[in-house]
Amino acid sequence: MNQLHFFPSRTMALYVGRLFLVRSFAILFALVLVLQTLDLLGESGKILSVAGNSDSDVWRYVGLRLPQIIETFLPFSVLLGTILTLITLNQNSEVIAMKASGMSAHQVLAPLFLAALFVAAISFGFNERIVTRATAALAAWQKVEYAQIPKDTGIRSNIWVRDGNNLINAATVSGTGTAITLHGVRIYERSGGVLSSILSGDSARPVAGGWELTNAKRFLRRAGIVQPLGTIVAAPGVRPDQFTLAQVDGDQLPFTELKAAIGDLEAAGRPVDSLKGVLWHKISGPLSAVLMPLLGAVAAFGLARSGKLFVRAIIGMALGFAYFVADNFALAMGDLGAYSPFLAAWGPFILFALIGEMILIRTEE
Repeated sequence: MNQLHFFPSRTMALYVGRLFLVRSFAILFALVLVLQTLDLLGESGKILSVAGNSDSDVWRYVGLRLPQIIETFLPFSVLLGTILTLITLNQNSEVIAMKASGMSAHQVLAPLFLAALFVAAISFGFNERIVTRATAALAAWQKVEYAQIPKDTGIRSNIWVRDGNNLINAATVSGTGTAITLHGVRIYERSGGVLSSILSGDSARPVAGGWELTNAKRFLRRAGIVQPLGTIVAAPGVRPDQFTLAQVDGDQLPFTELKAAIGDLEAAGRPVDSLKGVLWHKISGPLSAVLMPLLGAVAAFGLARSGKLFVRAIIGMALGFAYFVADNFALAMGDLGAYSPFLAAWGPFILFALIGEMILIRTEE
């Protein structure tokens, strides 16, 4: 058997890949059925307690919640499907037969890697096309506690923008482009990082050279006095679109739209490191399916008659669940700013890929 061939046998690759896919999706179906039922037991009462809601609204909730459950538990299903497939092959001595024919441990696992890559591609497309839309719709519905969602008036409130060292706050923002109007404007003017004065106005609109503030006043912090200024022009470097950027939720936007939103927020001077972590995780998350055969490989090798097959399966499950814990922890650290966006999204993936490869090489190769 040529050790350089990643797939020495087409028949074996199709056989193992089919076992893996059938078991993974069967486990996913069972998990989703149970978890959706449990989730519905807690939410159906809230939905039906709203006047005007009916059974159709309960099914609407199921349609919006189901994609989120599938996204969350697909990697778990791949992990359990991997371990179940490898245990079956080991118990039937099929792994021994493969290795006796000259196949290496990596060649035994190669069909699983290919099938997992196929699952990862499906997961990425499913997340981009369905999960993001369902998440946005469900979040908007839950904000009004499952009542009828009011029409968007286009008015945004409590908007903050950075202008160099200064901070600008608008109580409300209406309109877009050159027709935008700010109400209840306050400009916190800072010198050397210390607040020196507060420039306020009843309203502001964009004009040539900045923003025209009506009934403007400036409060001098050190002197403790207020200077009436009338109508003035201020904040010359601030663009109108900086006030119309809504709060961005990375889970509600596809990859391309989130990347564009991050660029707009960066131009507005807003922090985006946590969103960059979510952006990278839109790729590393689905790719975690490719990692599961490597982490669960410990269940494939070793004699089934030795009595340690169950222990090997537990070790494989422990490695997989440890990865999920590390992945969530890294994302949380990224949100807090303790980890860089790349490290938050890819750090656990790279770490556990190295751990799985090291275990496989040291024990089987």
